[in-house]
Formats: sequence, structure tokens, C-alpha cells
Amino acid sequence: MSTILVVDDSPTALKLVTKTLSTTGHHIITAGDGEEAVKKATAEHPDLMVLDVVMPHKNGYQVCRQLKTDAKTKDIKIILLTSKDQQADRFWGMKQGADAYLTKPFEEAELLSTIAKLL
Repeated sequence: MSTILVVDDSPTALKLVTKTLSTTGHHIITAGDGEEAVKKATAEHPDLMVLDVVMPHKNGYQVCRQLKTDAKTKDIKIILLTSKDQQADRFWGMKQGADAYLTKPFEEAELLSTIAKLL
């Protein structure tokens, strides 16, 4: 069983992703903004993060870059899950170190398949 950190500032989106993952048997933890995400990732060492991009305090790109450049957290797999659907957004997210980039609204099967591939 892996630990997955789900990060989104929208309570509705957070609940939707958490509900989707609840059937997987993984341990799910949550954070509501970028700063909280960095703190939880550092303290709890999740195996994977599902990370929104547009959030207060630190955006998902900043969180991804910070975690991927820190020796203690660089091995956390990161899926950016965002409404930003332009090719430039995808390119920038991958350049920050994301392992996958999915757009909202998301297909449950695609999210679960991406998680399975990364874990």
C-alpha cells in the first residue's frame, strides 16, 4: 500500500479526487494549498502526489520544482492535475519535474491508470 498526497485548494475537487482514490487501497492524505503540500510531503514522504496548479501561497509548479530539487523529496512521483490545458502549461509543468500532467475535468480511469503506472 502506497501513500498518496492529494493537493487542491477547492474542497470539491479535493473530495472528488479523494473519493476516486478511496477504492484503491492506498493511504490518502490531503492538503489545501501549496505551502501545506510542501510541509506534508516533507513530513510524511508520500509515494505520489496528485497536485493542482492554481493554488494560493505556492502554485503547483512551484511546489513541484521545490520538491524535485530537494534530495529528501525528489523521488516523490508527481501528477499535476489542473484546468490549465494549454500545451505551454503542460510543457512548463513537465519542465518543473512533474511525472505526468492531466487536465480537469479528469477521467477516473485515466487518473487511476496513471497512478498505477507511476507506482
